[in-house]
Amino acid sequence: MLTVALAGKPNAGKSTFYTAATMADVDVANYPFTTIDANRGVTHVRTECPCLDRDERCGNENCRDGTRYVPIELLDVAGLVPGAHEGKGLGNQFLDELTNADAVLNVVDASGATNAEGDPVEVGSHDPLDDVDFIEEEMDLWLAGIVDGNWEGVERKSRAPDFDLEAALSEMLTGFGATEGDVAAVLRGLEYPDDPKAWTDDDREALARAVRRRTKPIVVVANKVDAAPAGAVDRIREGTDKPVIPATADGELALRRAAEAGVVDYDPGDESFEIVGDVSDDQRAGLDALRGSMDEHGGTGVQTALNAAVYDLLDRITAYPVQDAGKWTDGTGNVLPDAFLLPAGSTPPDLAYAVHSDIGEGYLHAVDARASRRIGEDHELTEGDVIKIVSTAGP
Repeated sequence: MLTVALAGKPNAGKSTFYTAATMADVDVANYPFTTIDANRGVTHVRTECPCLDRDERCGNENCRDGTRYVPIELLDVAGLVPGAHEGKGLGNQFLDELTNADAVLNVVDASGATNAEGDPVEVGSHDPLDDVDFIEEEMDLWLAGIVDGNWEGVERKSRAPDFDLEAALSEMLTGFGATEGDVAAVLRGLEYPDDPKAWTDDDREALARAVRRRTKPIVVVANKVDAAPAGAVDRIREGTDKPVIPATADGELALRRAAEAGVVDYDPGDESFEIVGDVSDDQRAGLDALRGSMDEHGGTGVQTALNAAVYDLLDRITAYPVQDAGKWTDGTGNVLPDAFLLPAGSTPPDLAYAVHSDIGEGYLHAVDARASRRIGEDHELTEGDVIKIVSTAGP
């Protein structure tokens, strides 16, 4: 399962985002370091379900009238403060939690109502752009410290006649989630000495920054947008090259709870909502204010941020394996029972391995269930493909 991590300074709204996205109970409070141990839960990205192309909806528990929610893991890391890479505020411990993340949502307080340490201040008195820069800087310097601390081992290995720098770096960085392909791609874009003993601190830092950019891409979540001064989001967008998603995690959480209570008709990622239950005048006023923010920004931003991380930054597609290509069912008659997030460019054998290694190893051929035709093993899958895998390991 893909993992997306929430990172940011204390009190930026990470735990509220996490609660809204997972509906899990965590401590949420208006003071720094409410979260100490990382929270892990399941949330979803949103896409169109292939059942929209059939006469009836599939009935899957993750499909809501043709909108499919595909599970991913969400990790809520404790707040980071400047100097975290040096251990300030338990920063090294918190940064270690990010090693297994595939992408990072940098949650910033767009309202400027919390300072660098996460303490409450007057709205607009802190520049949220500072928070965008410092999280990335702390991650980069933390990894640079890991590279520097392990460099002596690379130098020792370089004495061997069959030394391979790319292999040595891959071994060192695998714990950070970097593959051999990642390391190879990073090295192609850097200028560096062939001899590890000739590498400088700047060379090692450049390596760390490039590896982090490739393996931990960042989406900026401009949270608390409903309380932000006019133009705050535009200013953040102008100050960074990363995708910026305006969001109100408080608003999403309120809607999710109201929907559970039957007060509003709302699905995560909807651009608006409908009040369907009894509400007080104060509740209606609050919902009307939230509606105005959603109208301006196209929703609460929580689902948009998750989708941006998975479908845009990580460039994933959703594929649906089935056993019956005509009915789009598994062996027990469930329609479109599973959805897998695969890298763009994946092929039917990749989907087979994603289902199970035995299915992949026994792969024979695949059928495009939409077109009712066999497809080659080098066929590139696209978003929403429904595929029957024929394998010696399966029916």
